[in-house]
Amino acid sequence: MNCLRFLSPQLSRAAARAPPPAFRVMWYVSTRGMAPRVDFEGALFSGYAPDGGLFMPEELPQLGRETLRQWSALSYPSLVAELCALFIGPELIPRDDLNGTSGDTGSAAIESVREAKNVGIIVLLPQGHCTKIQERQMTTVLEENVHVFGVEGNSDELDEPIKAVFADVAFVKKHNLMSLNSINWSRVLVQMAHHFFAYFQCVPSLDMHPLPTVEVVVPTGAAGNLAAGCIAQKMGLPVHLVAAVNCNDIIHRAVQRGDFSLSEAVKPTFASAMDIQVPYNMERVFWLLSGSDCQMTRGLMEQFERTQNVRLPEELQSKLSAAVTSESVSDETILQTMARCWEENQSLLCPHTAVAVSYHYQQMLRQTPSPPRCCLAPASAAKFPEAVVAAGLSPETPAEILALELKETRCTPMRKSDDWTVMLRDTIEDMGRRWRATS
Repeated sequence: MNCLRFLSPQLSRAAARAPPPAFRVMWYVSTRGMAPRVDFEGALFSGYAPDGGLFMPEELPQLGRETLRQWSALSYPSLVAELCALFIGPELIPRDDLNGTSGDTGSAAIESVREAKNVGIIVLLPQGHCTKIQERQMTTVLEENVHVFGVEGNSDELDEPIKAVFADVAFVKKHNLMSLNSINWSRVLVQMAHHFFAYFQCVPSLDMHPLPTVEVVVPTGAAGNLAAGCIAQKMGLPVHLVAAVNCNDIIHRAVQRGDFSLSEAVKPTFASAMDIQVPYNMERVFWLLSGSDCQMTRGLMEQFERTQNVRLPEELQSKLSAAVTSESVSDETILQTMARCWEENQSLLCPHTAVAVSYHYQQMLRQTPSPPRCCLAPASAAKFPEAVVAAGLSPETPAEILALELKETRCTPMRKSDDWTVMLRDTIEDMGRRWRATS
């Protein structure tokens, strides 16, 4: 789900304080190289950069064996705090306050701000492109600061008005807008912890020379978690990434043959959160693998936006295929994987996790030596009962999910005939007026 979140001026900015002499500011730059660099606060309180690019760290910390050894003993929350401390200045967020992780974008974001004062959230829900449970998790929240729009379009289409809103720099500053999906650097930052934690769980020993490689299989749509893995690689984590996608396979085609172009239409699948043809975080991957080449990245992405068809330069495609393996998985294979995993392990997979696990099963058939492997699991099967039933299994629905059926819902339609950008701007303006009237 795509989200806009905006904060009131009195809550949105940290007090300006000079950093301690020993602290070096981490700067963030746009992948397209035409916007001023910003600090972490500037990257956090944003969506797209003003030039249409995405923010990335100007420099990446390099981690040695001893740092990895120390981190391997940490709990997951502590690991997140250590990782975030490398990218966030202590004058912005004190070290003791760095405790948070990522979750399902739509409902987790809503839960984080419901009933909060001077904080509002707008969620764009692709109507009919997610499960009924996912929809009800968001549409049953009736607080006045929560606005859910049911969009008559897919995830790629509803990203366009968000990008249009963030292109108006003055409007963004006036209302202190920020995006909470992986357009925002902070979400990618936290997703990096998934790769470090997976590595420490799977590696046989940190005393081996060289450090062993772990294969991390990433079920991906917009490629946020994939970009996070590529950044972790660049920082020195010995992981090899596998991008596992459904039949909406633009990332797979880009990795395999440098074909970064749209298919005729987005195909609905059981792994609905991955039904994406515009994986915007691939811009971060291209920038990273090209050695921070802003000019090349800008040229590629502007051509893609203009023609929806790009052939990656040979050198970039070679670096991409060296860093990432890919696999495209059919709906039939998703269901077969869910059924097999339950039969063999009594583990109920969500369809997105099944996309990753299906790659593991294929590798087992090939009977070739492989490194330790971890499949990332992005969601609970409880939210996808339709896929569970289609796999011939019985859904296990928690009581709190069942209770959603009895709750009142509220959702504003965004129809094809509406001007979605105007609707977003009007909603933001209206919330701002109401806050000013009550402050």
